[in-house]
Parts: sequence; structure tokens; C-alpha cells
Amino acid sequence: MAAPTLTIVIPVLNEAGSLEMSLRNGLAIADEVVVSDGGSSDASMEIAGHLGARVVKGAAGRGAQLNRGAAEASGDVLLFLHADSLLAEGARSQIEGAVADGYCGGGLLLRFDVAGPLLRFGAGWINARTRLTRLPLGDQGQFATREAFAALGGFSEWPVLEDLDLMRRLKSHGRVAILEGPITTSSRRFRSGGILKTLAINWTIWLLYLLGVSPLRLGRWYRNIR
Repeated sequence: MAAPTLTIVIPVLNEAGSLEMSLRNGLAIADEVVVSDGGSSDASMEIAGHLGARVVKGAAGRGAQLNRGAAEASGDVLLFLHADSLLAEGARSQIEGAVADGYCGGGLLLRFDVAGPLLRFGAGWINARTRLTRLPLGDQGQFATREAFAALGGFSEWPVLEDLDLMRRLKSHGRVAILEGPITTSSRRFRSGGILKTLAINWTIWLLYLLGVSPLRLGRWYRNIR
């Protein structure tokens, strides 16, 4: 049986500073890369077109952008990647192995692009949470088979937590794989907001969501504290 084809979908909004590296990385691994733009005013679209990625455009919003990108994808497996994340060389073979073993999706363990004890602690905390809950999030290279993604109706088009929501529904649909990866993720958000503070905010938002607070309300709160 032939190996499944793989499409990487990258949502973009003014990511010219990091997009070229992630695109070169993705194009070397996947059969195609779809860049879903939310209205960039920088050189993001020129970079994507020059490197040979497929480009779709529409309104900003990560869930909506990911859904538009998935609608244009031709791969048997969809891998959703942030514009500032890089996949390890063996990531594709790990994903293919998981799909062959009957997993409907999953994600990868991460490391940050900058060393340091607090960032290592942060990555270790995230990976421990991921192993425990089997809920890898958006910066961990979430993937799903095309069939599973279609059956779930794609991402919820919320202002926050669309990644957590997809994985919760994917777990109910079938088995979710946690792969060693790693995926190397930018630490810029953690460094700019403070590592411990950012972790605390993330956990608070997840807890409130699990307690029933609306993602729309959480999105407004998250914008106010960033």
C-alpha cells in the first residue's frame, strides 16, 4: 500500500520574518504546503508564492484560516503548522507510522528554539501535560486524517481554543497519537509575556473553558490581558 500523501496547512498573518524558514522546512517534508492568509500587509504572500506554496486568502481568524487551507488541500493527512514552527526530519515517518497503526490524528512533543532553564521547564511542563491528557495543541503540529477531519467538521471558528476543541473531538472520534517529534517552536510569545505568566494564563483559560465559560468570552478576556 502506498504511503499517505501529506499536506501542511500554515495560517499566516504578517509572518514574513519566520515564514521562509518554516516553508522551506515544510516543503522538504510534505507533498504540498498550503498557506492560508488572513490579510497580511507584509511580504508573507510574496514569500509563499516565490517558494511554491499554494495560497488561499480570506478574513483573519485562525480556525477559519485553517479550515480554508484544509479545503484546498489534496493530502490524505493534514498537518496544521504554525508559521514559526519547524518539524524534525523524521516527523513525516512518525506521522505515517501512526496513521498506519490506526490513529486518526495527534501531535508532536515540542522544544523551544532558544535554550535556557525556564524554557526547558516550560517545554517539559507542556510535554508532560500532553502525555497525560493526549491533547496536543496548535504549536505542536496537530495532524488528522482527511476522513477524521471531515467527519468532525473541521475547526470551530472561535477566537481562542480552536486547537484544544479539535483535539477533544478527535479523541472522541478515535485514537490520538503523541509523537516524539520534536517540533521546534518559537519561544517569542513566552519570552515577551514571561514564561511562567504565559503558562499560568494558558492553564487558566483552559480551566475556565472546561468549566463552561464561552470561548467568545475567553477570547475577549485574553485580548485584554496580552
